[in-house]
Amino acid sequence: MANCYLTSNLLTKGVMKKTEHPVQLPDSLITKWLEDTDTPLSVQFQEAAEWGANAELEECCLWLNGGSKIDYDTAALLRAARRPKPPSLKEQALAELSEWENVMDIAPDSPIRRALETLK
Repeated sequence: MANCYLTSNLLTKGVMKKTEHPVQLPDSLITKWLEDTDTPLSVQFQEAAEWGANAELEECCLWLNGGSKIDYDTAALLRAARRPKPPSLKEQALAELSEWENVMDIAPDSPIRRALETLK
């Protein structure tokens, strides 16, 4: 709450302009949320928070690269750490198969493993 007060206070005193912040909500999202009367506010707040977090993450990634989109190793590491992807169905199946291979003495080059490994 202090941040909101501080920001609004700085805006009203002319110290900071609203457009100075690099992350701005698109008008289309604001309009969508204002017009959507069926979705509970808690869900809309969650969507807004996710949008803001994603936008800030992208700004941080750009900053880490010095504004360049070419060298993205550090940014890619940050993005992977902050937005981990759940294992794919293939990865889950291979992990399950590995457990069964140990228990049931299934050959590591079994047709099941080879079939799973060919999947994208």
